[in-house]
Amino acid sequence: MPQPSSVLDRAGCWFLNSGIQEPGGGVARYYRTDLARNARVSTEITGYAVSALVYLFLRTGREEYLAAATRAADFLVLKAWDREHAIFPFEYDSNGQPPEPLAYFFDSGIIARGLLALWRATRREQYLAAAAACGDSMARDFAAGERIHPVLRLPEKTALPYEPRWSRSPGCYQLKAAMAWRELELATADPLFGRLYHEAVAAFLPDHTAFLAAEPDRREVMNRFHAYCYFLEGLLPCASRPDCAAALAEGIRLAGDLLRDIRPEFERSDVHAQLLRVRLLAAAAGRFPLLAARAALAMQERMHDFAALRTRAGTFGLRLRVGVHSGRVFAAQVGDRSHIELIVTGRHINTVARAQEIAEPGEVVVSDATRALVPRGARTRANWAGASRVDSRCRWPSMKPGTR
Repeated sequence: MPQPSSVLDRAGCWFLNSGIQEPGGGVARYYRTDLARNARVSTEITGYAVSALVYLFLRTGREEYLAAATRAADFLVLKAWDREHAIFPFEYDSNGQPPEPLAYFFDSGIIARGLLALWRATRREQYLAAAAACGDSMARDFAAGERIHPVLRLPEKTALPYEPRWSRSPGCYQLKAAMAWRELELATADPLFGRLYHEAVAAFLPDHTAFLAAEPDRREVMNRFHAYCYFLEGLLPCASRPDCAAALAEGIRLAGDLLRDIRPEFERSDVHAQLLRVRLLAAAAGRFPLLAARAALAMQERMHDFAALRTRAGTFGLRLRVGVHSGRVFAAQVGDRSHIELIVTGRHINTVARAQEIAEPGEVVVSDATRALVPRGARTRANWAGASRVDSRCRWPSMKPGTR
């Protein structure tokens, strides 16, 4: 493989050479250093790997990523899929360690979405057919009225008794897996899949905040955060609906407030990353300018913490300049299979670049266009602190970390 030329490519190169993808294509949960071998192959992690490798291929054009994604998908379709019972078991025996005979609804959704990602990149019908079969299994085997069973015992496909831990009980986090139904509707034009997704939204929307409130231990609330972010991500396909947009905004606010409250006692880096990812995806949907500004502030806050972190080499006072603007742009993937780049053009690109240029290190500068899209009740001095700046065309209220 050629020398990686970007942070993204270096991460992809590490994954390809990490050894957790078995020769047969399946991806292990992790490597056991004590035993010098991989743990069992996880069909869920393999599904995630397919999606990630396809993304790396589309961003870099490197055939190595597409080949690895194809090996992983072929493993899922040809080896892992239980043809007799038409379902994906959650683990696969690749090294003489028989797994517990279980199947998870969440895993099935991740697998289906990975197969759909590869189908969109290659248009190979076997991946679409396998994803559709998986989507059928999710509806046929797991759905139970207004609930979705999280875990089934195989081969009889009976639901396991629910347990207090979130992965063994129904909950709003399952909406991320249900996104597979929405993607299948777009891929197959079958309205049944779309109806299944919207039924899941209707089931989870009314009491989604109870998912966090159900855990009395504050440290365990932190452990539930990343699963709650799955729910927030699952709302993105329906974010144009007022009720879903309101729930998404409420959920991001709630998660951010609780995260800041609990993190002096206990925090997880993946929770910060997932919440930031949801904020950015919501902002990219074009309906949440305040979330975009808050995501920028969250980036600055984490950089502030990083700058104070002492290492054996000392501290690293890195600081960001961030600009936030709202407007329509033209985006396209340009290139061929050897190299693909995402090109974004339009006059608003120059505007956001100008906002970034005038920001001081450690500051977030927000354009008037974005400010105008924020509900008036949210435009408090706490949200929009600092003096206005004026150039020849725009007034730029500034935002600084710690002023929310």
